[in-house]
Amino acid sequence: MKLPSAFIERTRALMGDETYRALEAALQAEAPVSIRVNSAKTRREVTGDPVLWASCGTYLPQRPAFTFDPLFHAGCYYVQEASSMFVEQVLRTFVTQPVVMLDLCAAPGGKSTHARSLLPEGSLLVANEVMRNRVQILAENLIKWGNPDVVVTNNDPSDFSALTDMFDVILTDVPCSGEGMFRKDAVAVDEWSIDNVRVCWQRQRRILTDVWPALKPGGLLIYSTCTYNKEEDEENVAWIARELGADVLQVPVSPEWGITGNLAGEDFPVYRFLPHRTKGEGFFLAALRKHASDEEDSVAPCGYFPSVAPPKAKGGKPKKGKQAPLPAVPADAKAWLCQPDDFQWEVKGTEVTAFPKRHLQAYERLQQALRIVHAGVTVGELKGKDLIPAHSLSMTTVLNKDAFAQADVDYMQAIAYLRKEAVTLDASIPRGYVLLTYQGMPLGFVKNIGNRANNLYPQEWRIRSGYLPEEPVLVW
Repeated sequence: MKLPSAFIERTRALMGDETYRALEAALQAEAPVSIRVNSAKTRREVTGDPVLWASCGTYLPQRPAFTFDPLFHAGCYYVQEASSMFVEQVLRTFVTQPVVMLDLCAAPGGKSTHARSLLPEGSLLVANEVMRNRVQILAENLIKWGNPDVVVTNNDPSDFSALTDMFDVILTDVPCSGEGMFRKDAVAVDEWSIDNVRVCWQRQRRILTDVWPALKPGGLLIYSTCTYNKEEDEENVAWIARELGADVLQVPVSPEWGITGNLAGEDFPVYRFLPHRTKGEGFFLAALRKHASDEEDSVAPCGYFPSVAPPKAKGGKPKKGKQAPLPAVPADAKAWLCQPDDFQWEVKGTEVTAFPKRHLQAYERLQQALRIVHAGVTVGELKGKDLIPAHSLSMTTVLNKDAFAQADVDYMQAIAYLRKEAVTLDASIPRGYVLLTYQGMPLGFVKNIGNRANNLYPQEWRIRSGYLPEEPVLVW
């Protein structure tokens, strides 16, 4: 890899000659491979070294063809860069009670799925992506992860300014110059320039300014980049603290993790992951708490969040004008979820959806201001008199498996299903909608009509590659 001369000069000036030479040598080495297990779906142990700052993170000895592992598609784990898993330490330190959290720049979903695993029970996660082609990937990954307490949105950061004091926690993994991804992404090297660094730090400040009103006084901001320069890192943290009004927080770390601190001569704590010291890619993080206003000096520290309390029953006079009657939710649908009374059920067009009642107040605010791509669980699709179970239902952790006949398939059948090819089931499997499983984990639905089973896997999620490994891909 040939690094840009201006990058070399700037980074050497920031880090010193010895540290820079160690960094440059590390950038020529192969990047480690790491995954994070979805503990809500499986407790299986993975062979490999643990990621020390992430409870469910593991380094793999080599990179398998994840596309051909059915358990990857079942949401049993997520392939995530190890350094970025450090977000776990911030959430574990400062979030101890239910919150409403926003992941502002969330695609493809690594930090969102991680946060959703860590947030206390009763929390709501809003995961946003401004790019329409990327928000579908974000929704797919969160649907596979399976937690119903999630809303996926497709909005510009400026759209959140209307949601004053909405969020207890905001994660801003802002678009950056990508210096920390050089050894994984040759395009990042080619596109790097001093001008691009300048564009990035200015864009980052605009993003933070736009979203700042949505963070509650006393709320937690997690700021991160995958770059090394001080303009996008320490200088932006200092700007947030000074101009927006926040205190920079100390996150407990262990010396054995090899995390580097502030390189810009400032006295506030930040957390730098440098590939020659930590087993991972380049990453930067700072945690800040928004100042309370004069009127809200009594706001409780991060941990007490009344916004997630169950909404009160609505009363008062109905709105004027005729309201079209809402379509009835099929009775069978409610049997498909565990504890169905905990959800608000609706028919939206042809879709039957279920959203956790405890978040209805927050959800109503979100609907008024944002474009919702996915929320809660999409339970099924109405087609004539039939209700077809949705793939989102098969992935959710609140699925009532006993509501469906089940068929556990072998590896080749699982790959055929994930390619949306025809599937033939054993004659003992009853006709109707059947939940396919692989090693006991739900993969999705088919409609068994006897001589064959109609494949209901989402067309846009199918495996498109015609390649097939000689041996089954086994991460476990």
